[in-house]
Amino acid sequence: IMQRPALGWSVPGFLLLVAGLCGAEAPDASLVNEEVKRTVDLSSHLAKITAEILLANQGASPAHSFVVALEPELAGHLAFVGVTVKGEEEEDSALELQETTVRGQSGRFFRAQLPSALAGGARLRVAVETVFTHVLRPFPTRITQAERQLVVFEGSHYLYSPYATRAQSTRVRLASKTVESYTKLGSPSRSEEVIEYGPFRDVAPYSQDAMKIHYENNSPFLTISSLTRTIEVSHWGNIAVEETVDLRHTGATLRGPFSRYDYQRQSDSGVSSIKSFKTILPAAAQDVYYRDEIGNISTSHLLVLEDSVEMEIRPRFPLFGGWKTHYIIGYNLPSYEYLYTLGDQYALKMRLVDHVFDDQVMDSLTLKIILPEGARNIHVDTPYPIDRIPDQLHYTYLDTFGRPVVVATKTNLVEQHIQDMVVHYTFNKILMLQEPLLVVGAFYILFFTVIVYVRLDFSITKDPAAEVRMKVASITEQVLTLVNRRLGLYRHFDEAVNKYKQSRDSGALNSGRKTLEAEHRALTNEIASLQARLKAEGSDLADK
Repeated sequence: IMQRPALGWSVPGFLLLVAGLCGAEAPDASLVNEEVKRTVDLSSHLAKITAEILLANQGASPAHSFVVALEPELAGHLAFVGVTVKGEEEEDSALELQETTVRGQSGRFFRAQLPSALAGGARLRVAVETVFTHVLRPFPTRITQAERQLVVFEGSHYLYSPYATRAQSTRVRLASKTVESYTKLGSPSRSEEVIEYGPFRDVAPYSQDAMKIHYENNSPFLTISSLTRTIEVSHWGNIAVEETVDLRHTGATLRGPFSRYDYQRQSDSGVSSIKSFKTILPAAAQDVYYRDEIGNISTSHLLVLEDSVEMEIRPRFPLFGGWKTHYIIGYNLPSYEYLYTLGDQYALKMRLVDHVFDDQVMDSLTLKIILPEGARNIHVDTPYPIDRIPDQLHYTYLDTFGRPVVVATKTNLVEQHIQDMVVHYTFNKILMLQEPLLVVGAFYILFFTVIVYVRLDFSITKDPAAEVRMKVASITEQVLTLVNRRLGLYRHFDEAVNKYKQSRDSGALNSGRKTLEAEHRALTNEIASLQARLKAEGSDLADK
């Protein structure tokens, strides 16, 4: 399975191993390692071993592949292996790897397919990169706060290979100049933090010679024991990312008490401890939060750069050997940068795992991708094998039948695993109206319920006094309305008198007066009948 290069990695095109095993086979005996230059980088808590090999075909028939071998002592700690062809004019190209076995030999073996057949007598320069985790062993295993951390690396002076090697050299890069001891095969030379072994001549296939180096290494021995990465996708324009991280210091454990006073006063106190580290977030990250069970952790800094967001994570306390911490970091991303659509087809392209700190080691990863409700036909493309477990359902606001959750796990990850995955699914756009319609329906039911409630009498027995008060109030309101109308008649009569003073038209005055008097009598009679009803109800408002 092809593995694209890790984001930000300088060497293009690496490959991750394939889990499926092929049948046992014998390597091509016509291939020879004419020249090998090994580099063993032990400057961090990882062991990064790179071998540049000049591969020669001494046979007559062309070779289409070659075998990469890992010594048994380190094979169990392998996190990443990749092979590239070193081109002189063209760019380096990655080779496809497939795990295989070799009869009668222990270790792990991978067959690399060449881009073109290597003819007899031809040569090819390839680079093999391997990364191993948890191979640096603290010795002593327990140190005080004032002591420095010493570690031991055990490997081989030779390249473990199924082919004969004509000449090879090994260059070991350490984390400091302080070296307690190291094996001295072939009179190695040492300069500052580098030990040079070789050159070794005519090394037989599968040769091993124990190399042991005991040196000072105060680099951060940080290990992510477990990380749960949750990605919640919303078609309303947002992608929420949250990571729950369990960190531990896997270096030499702290022996004796911890003195905060000495730690702050002396610069060399607790040199192997971890005060802070930097996490790289996507450039579009916003609304970033950093908290634990207690609450928000304010001892952090956020720096917005052009191509990323750099966050300095500072735990509540420094981490010494054997100590651990737990925290949650989350942020929001705009969906238009990561979500692609064509009709009802959607594709989410994001990193499967993100950058937590430099030279990161992740023992266990649990990935949860929460898709919108109604997503179906889900398919996940990953750059390397992952373990899918049955999908789950997640319920949140206004959900009816639950959102599908894609769940996957992976162990033993390093920086080279920071690569993109693609999640394909189909989604009917009409389902986007589901939540607004649910909100409208909920408010409609609420208002209708309130209207019905205020108009119904839920009392079990009748209250005569309350009924009388309601009747009196209704009659009084009618009386006030009639009185106001009668007062209006007085104003109309005043207007008729004023017109008569100007026109001296007695006929118009008499006609208006008769009409007003008729209306006045009718209103007075109605008021009298209402007054009688008030008296019948026994109210003292009748006289008023």
